[in-house]
Formats: sequence, C-alpha cells, structure tokens
Amino acid sequence: MLVVEDDQFVRSALIRHLSDASHSVRSVGTALEALREVAQIGFDVVILDLGLPDLDGAEALKMLRGITDVPVIIATARDDEAEIVRLLNDGADDYLTKPFSVEHLSARMAAVLRRSRATGTAGEPHARVLRVGGLLVDPLRRQAELDGASLDLTRREFDLLAFLAGRPGVVVSRRELLAEVWQQSYGDDQTIDVHLSWLRRKLGETAAAPRYLHTLRGVGVKLEPPR
Repeated sequence: MLVVEDDQFVRSALIRHLSDASHSVRSVGTALEALREVAQIGFDVVILDLGLPDLDGAEALKMLRGITDVPVIIATARDDEAEIVRLLNDGADDYLTKPFSVEHLSARMAAVLRRSRATGTAGEPHARVLRVGGLLVDPLRRQAELDGASLDLTRREFDLLAFLAGRPGVVVSRRELLAEVWQQSYGDDQTIDVHLSWLRRKLGETAAAPRYLHTLRGVGVKLEPPR
C-alpha cells in the first residue's frame, strides 16, 4: 500500500493501522514523491490525500492515471458532491471523507481490492469477445469498440459495460451492479447513475434517447442492440 499524506499525525496512524493488518506500507508526503514511488513499485492500493503541499491531489490523480491503473482511494476533508463526481470521473476508485474510522477504511480497501481482483479474472485467456449489435467488448484486452471505432473508457466504465454486454437483453438491478461490478453489498445509486451517464455519452446516446443502454425505472438497466 502507498499512503500519500502530508499530515504526519494522520500518516502515522494510517501506517500503524495498515501495518497491524499485515499490509506492507510505504508512505510519502508529496505528489511528486508519490509519482516516483508508483513508477518504480507495483502497489495494490494508493490512499491519496487531496491537500498536498506541492500539487493538489486531484491533479496528482490525473498524473497517476497517466502511468498506472492501480486502485486509488481518495482521502479528503472536502465533501463537495461536484468535486467527488469529478474525482470519480478522473479515475478514483473510491473516496473517504475525513474524519473516518480505520474500520471504514478497511472495508473500503477490501472492496477496492475485490474489484481489482475481479477485473483480473475477467481478463483470463478464456474470456470471450462480446458482441451486441455494433458494440464489441474484449475482456481479455480490455478494449471496446462501437461501429469499428475504439471507445476510450475508464476502468469502471469498461467493467460496467462488459458486465452488461455479457447479459444482453437482461434487466440487471442496481443491487446486482453494486455487488458484481463495484463488489459492494451496499452503496449509493447515484454512483451507478453517474457511470451510466458517462457510458451513455461515450456510446453517443442519452437517457432520453437510448440506443444500447435502457433504464427501467425502479427495476434496473439492460444493454441490447438498437432496433
């Protein structure tokens, strides 16, 4: 685990807790140090504070996403919903608002690690290419195309699309999406709605004029070829 936190008290507490839980922990206090560490070492999870002295954590996240796909949990005192949405859009896997308990952090870390391992399983050699109309999803290469054009998807967008593409025409509940894509037994429906909105945009459609993604209010969502 890499802890990126400039507050020495918080940093020490996180290191102690993670070490007690048998994790191997490294820590840094600046964004540039974090980038150097991630470029050299294969971490399982990065816990990233936003209030860093040399570079705002949101900018650090974008730079991290340029060099690695490691799961990133944002640890922040900021609770602005618009900023949280931006962080998720920029590649954060989860976020925690300070102050938080070590138990809460442990639960979020476990969920992120489950999602990461599930993603690795989806990329095994036996994974078949999925085709739904003009949409092609290749779980092995983690690539998706629409009518022959490559789709630029975040990891979570790809996982969501691949899960739905593997069940064409089947209505999937939000609870099932949380469990299978987010690896969580509970959560906020808004997280799913936000990712569906981003995915629709990249598929060239809207909720009001759907082509592939169809939402059934109060039931769930399904992916099927255009008629």
